[in-house]
Amino acid sequence: MSSDSNLFISEEKLEEVNHSVVPLYEAKMFYQFDHRFTTYDGATKAELNAGRLPHVSGNKKQDFNYTVQPRYWVDKAEVENRLAEKWDKEWLIAFRDVTNSTSERTAIFSLIPKVAVGHNAPIIFSKKIDSLLISCLIANLNSIVFDFVARQKVGGTHMTFFVLKQLPVISPENYTQEDIDYISSRVLELVYTAWDMKPFAEDMGYNGEPFIWDEQRRAKLRAELDAYYAKLYGLTRDELRYILDPKDVYGEDFPSETFRVLKNNEINKYGEYRTQRLVLAAFDLL
Repeated sequence: MSSDSNLFISEEKLEEVNHSVVPLYEAKMFYQFDHRFTTYDGATKAELNAGRLPHVSGNKKQDFNYTVQPRYWVDKAEVENRLAEKWDKEWLIAFRDVTNSTSERTAIFSLIPKVAVGHNAPIIFSKKIDSLLISCLIANLNSIVFDFVARQKVGGTHMTFFVLKQLPVISPENYTQEDIDYISSRVLELVYTAWDMKPFAEDMGYNGEPFIWDEQRRAKLRAELDAYYAKLYGLTRDELRYILDPKDVYGEDFPSETFRVLKNNEINKYGEYRTQRLVLAAFDLL
């Protein structure tokens, strides 16, 4: 974001540009299964000074044409040239480098359109470029079981490649066709919520419209994926209960915690630890 800043085009300069440009995505603009998490549109000076952006509302995300507004744009040819020898898809796999083990979630990965990306959102290139397997990879990396392990490894504020390479990702060879069908159909629905992710949907063999953004439906799909990955990792129900909340297994006096911020945020918002309820219910149905 510093050494390449000469490539950045501000909104004020867009009218002077006579070539195609693409948005410059920053890590804070996406979240798990969500490439439209925050936007510079409507950001206040106080938010910008604090390094925060306003969240995109669910109503806006129901508009298939809605795209987040970046702070800068970059010449499309520059992006194409840098990706030319590495990647031939019209979408990218990115993750948040800046994180910690005490946030709501630690491992935050997303599929995003083929755009320019800042250095705090590293990109993953996979030799296993089959899109169905890529969808399994994204589901794996965003699963609550994987997140639990990531929290044991991230000691500071960065999810570096050095840390990422130590984490237990399920090998592509370990998926059955039944696994792939179950996982990929849910990832498609979670990811394809706007037209700018159409290339990914088409690579998945889907040619329909994007899926409506529905918070309750998405919570259910994510819980099903979390439960499924708990099974793939070979966890028992009590082990999954521990990952979700150790106090649920050992009592309120137990000193350890795993997803305290997630739990507290959901209790404040929904009146319950919704993820725990949905994941265990999905686990019981498998």
